Amino acid sequence: MFIVLKIILIILGATFITFGYEIYFKKKYNLINGFKEDYKAGRKTKLYAKRVGLLELIIGIILILFGVCVIIIK
Repeated sequence: MFIVLKIILIILGATFITFGYEIYFKKKYNLINGFKEDYKAGRKTKLYAKRVGLLELIIGIILILFGVCVIIIK
């Protein structure tokens, strides 16, 4: 049962890191729902998109570290 939770933590972390990397470094802002329309309308900026990407990257790193720590500590 706990093995499934550990695997889910690591997979979620990897997913968040991937999306965060794509948004923050590769500038694929289209991964954010409705960003293109909101950007054209002036409701959101590229700074907002970079913050979202950085937040996802940090959350992914935390989830992976937590998953690995749980595996190591048992």
